[in-house]
Amino acid sequence: MNTRLHRALSTAAGVVALALPASVLPVPGLPTPPAAAAERAAAPGVAALTYVALGDSMPSGPLIPSPTGPLACGRSTHNYPHELAARLGAALTDVTCSGAAGRHLTEPQELSLLDIPAGTAPPQFDALRTDTGLVTLTIGGNDVGLVGIAQDCVRLDPAATPCAGEHEARLAQRLAEFGPKLAAALDGIRARSPRARVVVTGYGLYIKAGGCWPVQPVLPADADFLQGGVDRLNAVIAERSAAHGAEYVDLRTPSAGHDACQAPWDKWVEGYVPTDLAAPLHPNRRGEANYARIIADHVTGV
Repeated sequence: MNTRLHRALSTAAGVVALALPASVLPVPGLPTPPAAAAERAAAPGVAALTYVALGDSMPSGPLIPSPTGPLACGRSTHNYPHELAARLGAALTDVTCSGAAGRHLTEPQELSLLDIPAGTAPPQFDALRTDTGLVTLTIGGNDVGLVGIAQDCVRLDPAATPCAGEHEARLAQRLAEFGPKLAAALDGIRARSPRARVVVTGYGLYIKAGGCWPVQPVLPADADFLQGGVDRLNAVIAERSAAHGAEYVDLRTPSAGHDACQAPWDKWVEGYVPTDLAAPLHPNRRGEANYARIIADHVTGV
């Protein structure tokens, strides 16, 4: 995660995430989780599916009430892992963490709040067990630096020079470097949890074609470049998942009409200035809940 964004999230987390319960505001557009799966798992003699959620701030849900786990990880009880576990009646171990990159699956992650050290998150793979039944993984955004690029692409002058030319070569290099990292991660999951169903998600639609300057302060060409970077990352994730025995879930296609340019009650992701309780340039609670619905439909074969 970009340092400036991490500082902003840390500041807001200290003020917002500690205080607000999940029911502070109505959230139109939230899908209703079916109760049958949870009831079935709670029945005597029925073992719950063991589920481990891995990944970065996209699945952790920073600044969405209510927080759980290390505050610096920005992990919400209404992120997609928690919502998915409720839908599946699964026993969840959620180790997703804001700022995580691929290396933090196997290495500790140093955490901070307000630029003050806030401890260390253990390697996410420590949560994997031989009896784990389901693993979800969303990773890569920090490896290729998408949030930092998006911040550098802010343009308040419509006649300014687009940012795409400044970042294309670096983005292409980072995408090429990420593919082998993801392949190794998927092999590592399989080695640690050989019986698990491994579900890897892409990232959603963040900004529509041509953007919506000045609502979101990026030029039309840069809006296409930024979402194009997300799409290229998704393509790497899909290709490596297929090659290493994991299942890929597309979140971009069903996100159409729910990007940061849409009305507050329609969008699943926040823009540069959030209109909901969520981090800038990240999914809101509505997005996390709908991602959970999409993944659950995939897992259950709906």
